[in-house]
Amino acid sequence: MKILVVEDDEANAEILARILCNQNYTVEVAKDGEVAWELIIVYDYDLLLIDITLPHLDGISLCRRIRTQSYKMPILMVTGRGSGHDQAIGLDAGADAYMVKPLDHEVLIAGIRALLRRKGTAFQSVLEWGSLRFDLASREVTYAGQPLCLSPKEFSILEFFLRNGRRVFTYSVILDQLWAYEETPGEDAVRTHIKGLRQKFRRVGAPTDLIETVYGLGYRLKPLEAIADSISTDKFTSYQATQPIQQQTLSALSKVWDRFKTGVDEQVKILEQASAALMQQMLSPDIQQQASQEAHTLSGSLATFGLPEGSRIAEKIEQLLRVNESLKSDQTLCLYELVTALRQEIDRAHSGIGEGFVYQTV
Repeated sequence: MKILVVEDDEANAEILARILCNQNYTVEVAKDGEVAWELIIVYDYDLLLIDITLPHLDGISLCRRIRTQSYKMPILMVTGRGSGHDQAIGLDAGADAYMVKPLDHEVLIAGIRALLRRKGTAFQSVLEWGSLRFDLASREVTYAGQPLCLSPKEFSILEFFLRNGRRVFTYSVILDQLWAYEETPGEDAVRTHIKGLRQKFRRVGAPTDLIETVYGLGYRLKPLEAIADSISTDKFTSYQATQPIQQQTLSALSKVWDRFKTGVDEQVKILEQASAALMQQMLSPDIQQQASQEAHTLSGSLATFGLPEGSRIAEKIEQLLRVNESLKSDQTLCLYELVTALRQEIDRAHSGIGEGFVYQTV
C-alpha cells in the first residue's frame, strides 16, 4: 500500500517514512502542499498523512482541494495544535481523522489501519492463498507451516498480489504501486524480486510459480485449483525479518538522529539567542517570530525522536514566544529556565540516543 507523507520538517518526514516503511508501506514524501498536489494528481495513494502547517499550500487548503476534486483516499491530518477548534477545521476540510503531535508510533500505525478498513480499502490482518499464510500484524509469512524469510520489498510484492487475487499486473503497475517515484527502477527490478521470491518458495516446498508469469502481460497469483497443494497442519512457525519490528524502528530512529542532531543543536541555539536578547531587552519581533517557529518544529520532532520531555519544554517555549506583546519580567525568567532545561535534554540525548536509542512512549 502506498502512503504520501506531506511534512515540511525534514527530520519528522524521514522518521515517519521509516516507521511506515518498517510496516511495509511504500512511502513518498512531499515537503509542501503544492508539490503534494502535483503528486496526488499523477499517482494513486491509499492514504495521505498531511501536516497542517505547510509552505505554499497549507494542509487545510490542500485537504479542501483534494476533496473538491473528488479524491476519496483517506486523509490523516497531523498538527502540533490540539484545540477542538483546530480539529473541527481539519475535519470540516475533509480529513478523516486528526492526530496531535507528539505522535505515538503504535497509535499512528493503528490509526492508519483503521482508516484503511473504514474507507473500504481491503485490509485484513491475515491473508491466505492455499497453504500460504501472511500475517501483516506480526510480519510472519509461512507456507504449510514453514517460515518464509522475505526482504521488505519481497514482503510488499507478495502482499500486493495476495490483496488482489487473480488480477494480472503489468510491470508498470507493479512499479507504480510498490516503488516510490524518486527510485524510478526499471522492469529488471520487478523480475529480480519475483525471481528471489520463487527461489524462497522452492526452499519451503511451495510451487515456484506461485506468482506466475502471464506472457505478454505481467504477473498474477497462480489460481488455487491449479496448485497441487498439500496443506500441512504443522504448528504455525513464525518469522520476523532479522529482528523485532520495534527494534528495527528504534534502530532507524537512531540513524535519523545521528543525521539531524546538529540541526537540532542549531535550533536550540536560536532559542538561546532569543532568550539572551530578551534578558537584555533587545528581542526584536522578527527574532521572536523565528524562535517561536523553531520551538514549534522542535516540539514535533523531539517527540518523534523519543524525547517527550524535550517536546513538552519546546511547546511551552513556543507558547511564551507566540504572544504579540512584550514579555514581562517573570516570563523572561521563565523563558530562560525553559531554554536551559531544553539544552540539558538535548545534551542528554547526545550522550544517550546515538549510543543506543531508547524510545520513550508518551
